[in-house]
Amino acid sequence: MQDRSFVPRGAASLKIAYDGPPRDYHFLLLPKLTLLAFTSALEPLRVANQVTGKELYRWYVMTEDDATVTCSCGVTITPDTPLRDVPRGGAAFVCGGIEPNESTSRRAVGWVSRQRAFGARVGGICTGAFALARAGLLEGRRFTLHWENQPAFVETFLDLEPTENLYENDDGLLTCGGGSAATDMMLAIIEADFGSELATITADMCLHSRSENRAVPQRTAYASAIGSRNPRLIAAVEFMRAHLEDPVEMADVVEHIGLSKRQLERLFQRYIRASPAQFYLDLRVTRAHALLNETNMTVADVAAATGFTSSSQLSQRFRKRYGKSPSAYRKGWTQPVAGG
Repeated sequence: MQDRSFVPRGAASLKIAYDGPPRDYHFLLLPKLTLLAFTSALEPLRVANQVTGKELYRWYVMTEDDATVTCSCGVTITPDTPLRDVPRGGAAFVCGGIEPNESTSRRAVGWVSRQRAFGARVGGICTGAFALARAGLLEGRRFTLHWENQPAFVETFLDLEPTENLYENDDGLLTCGGGSAATDMMLAIIEADFGSELATITADMCLHSRSENRAVPQRTAYASAIGSRNPRLIAAVEFMRAHLEDPVEMADVVEHIGLSKRQLERLFQRYIRASPAQFYLDLRVTRAHALLNETNMTVADVAAATGFTSSSQLSQRFRKRYGKSPSAYRKGWTQPVAGG
């Protein structure tokens, strides 16, 4: 590995009283990783060094075979090293992206298991949680991953349930939903290491409006319900989400939360701008879309998993939302692009 400086020059500055060793982070980049999530995790470390003029953090990039890795957007990244063991007490993140079932190899899972056994801390960024799950690190733990990939995850790992939160820190097991949530996670790390002032100026340098609460949900409609702080709206959304495979009637929802149907309608229109029934249907169709994308389940199995009585009923709703049937949609992903 070539020596390099981890402390770039910059105009903004903050003095901190620290002369200890740097904290090292190792990033294992899986094929088709999400570039935004990776850089959102990496840049706060660089900024923290820059504004303090100190080598607080160092970072190293690995791939499975020391070859360049291609991100989901087509950009390639050259690693510093092939897979290597992280020093005991060190930290590493597995960075995933699209098609996580296909991109998470046995070799990557074996590496994760070995690092954990040797005393290193291993976390997941975006869909890195797939590798952590296969390595057995998530049993009985609180964790998250990108909301788009959660349906496929829970179908693959039936006993594991991710949270909806931006990021999670369960006794040092760090996971995040990807995107800018990785920045929030790293800012929390910086604050724990060196204080809130450094975390604040780092966020400002990243032009990032920081969420200091890891429990902020990832998705807008769900976030609106949580943000409303209306316990009955939150309860209604949670009740619907718990019954995607076995749909309930709106009468069951209003009975569960103790409101009239009209009051429930008003709540949803005010905070989510959709009727309860439409919101509920959208949850189920969106779940079907995710399962078609990231699992090998048949259309009939997807229909059953999302509460539709038949493939044709799912097809009708799916076509209305996405403009084509589930079978045609899935076939479109398997056809080569003309001129590609």
